[in-house]
Amino acid sequence: MEDPRHLETPAGQAAAVRRDPAIDLVRFTCLLLVVAAHCMMVSPVLHRDGTVTTANTLMDQGWFTPVVWVLMIVPLFFVMGGVTGLQSWRRLQARGGTGFQFAQVRLLRLVRPAMALLAVMWAGLWTALLLGVHPQVIQLMATGAAMPLWFLAAYLTAQVSIPLMARFHHRAPWLTFGILSALIITVDSLRGAIPVLAFVNMVFVWCAVQQLGFLMADGFFQHRSRPWLFGAIASSNLLLGVVTGVAIYPGNMVENINPPNLCLLLLGISQAATLQLLRNGIRWLGSVRWIQALIAVAGRRAMTVYLWHLPLLVGMAGLLLLTDFPKPSPETAEWWWGRIPVFVAVVALLVPVVLVFGRLENRPTAASHARGPSRTAVVTAGVVVFLPVMDAALNGLTLALLGGGAACFALAVLLLGRVPTPVLPPRKLLGESTLPAQGLRANLES
Repeated sequence: MEDPRHLETPAGQAAAVRRDPAIDLVRFTCLLLVVAAHCMMVSPVLHRDGTVTTANTLMDQGWFTPVVWVLMIVPLFFVMGGVTGLQSWRRLQARGGTGFQFAQVRLLRLVRPAMALLAVMWAGLWTALLLGVHPQVIQLMATGAAMPLWFLAAYLTAQVSIPLMARFHHRAPWLTFGILSALIITVDSLRGAIPVLAFVNMVFVWCAVQQLGFLMADGFFQHRSRPWLFGAIASSNLLLGVVTGVAIYPGNMVENINPPNLCLLLLGISQAATLQLLRNGIRWLGSVRWIQALIAVAGRRAMTVYLWHLPLLVGMAGLLLLTDFPKPSPETAEWWWGRIPVFVAVVALLVPVVLVFGRLENRPTAASHARGPSRTAVVTAGVVVFLPVMDAALNGLTLALLGGGAACFALAVLLLGRVPTPVLPPRKLLGESTLPAQGLRANLES
């Protein structure tokens, strides 16, 4: 393996932060797949007695189990988050930033768009309740919209841990990955006796998958031969087939995701190796001018798209239940063909939402003399954010929790304040150019 310590040099840091169109294109494609998959999963059903239930049509299909081995791209999100997160952390370090400033930036960028979502949902659902919409429909919409929150909790945990995990990775990359893998297996072994312990793997699994992104950022996968990469793909999938075939884990990867288990780490290994195999072709495709322009616009608003697409889908489905619009039964040909206009409608609804709320993903800046919040404020903000998110992820979202979550997120934003410009090293202040090199990322959140 290439020694990651070479990245502590200025030349190594410059090489580590060059924008890779392959990463941007894969992340954009994965986001489209998530939106499309949810359009095929969310299916509220209005019964003759007036009750409303939800049906997950896609999960009931026998052919979906093998297909989801390919389409379960959540581990790939964390691999790419590890690549860009490690680059951002090293860039911030080079500018004199600290781990708390990194956590502050990450929290602000994820919490601000989530705060707006929870506040709008709370106000909208309360208005619907006052207008006479049945409470069961209100709860259905709140529950469905909570699905993305587990990802927000997991992604936040992994991202704010990057400074610490990067230090472990720098000192002993393989030992760090091995310890995390051992912890995952240990938790999986005990989850039958202590079921609640399984949720600890929301930290261990996603941090381990994120470490794969660290290895990719350091060039480890780049320096492996094609036979080695094919071998990694084959062996990880073979082991995945063994542990699911003997019923240690479910064969359906959706069932393995919340709480996550060893299967997601094995998928992450396979997906990281596959990404490296296809990287040159993807990089060429991502360099096409019109694709690059599309990704440049959508990529900066990825969290807004992710957070809002499911509430919009659930809200649209809930409103259709109140009308005479045709509602074909799930699993019929009409229902499957109807997924196409549903997807188009969700994308159309996302456009004005992104225009209005997408700017909340921008990193707030401050004057160079501004002081950031104290470490206590950053830690408190993190706790204030995680409590309602974890409650919603574990117990479901309610109307009351929507309002409480919005208030907690607003408090966290106030605690985090504005991000101060990192203090530059003395040698930078003595006249050396501080402009980023051509083609380098300048956005800390990338």
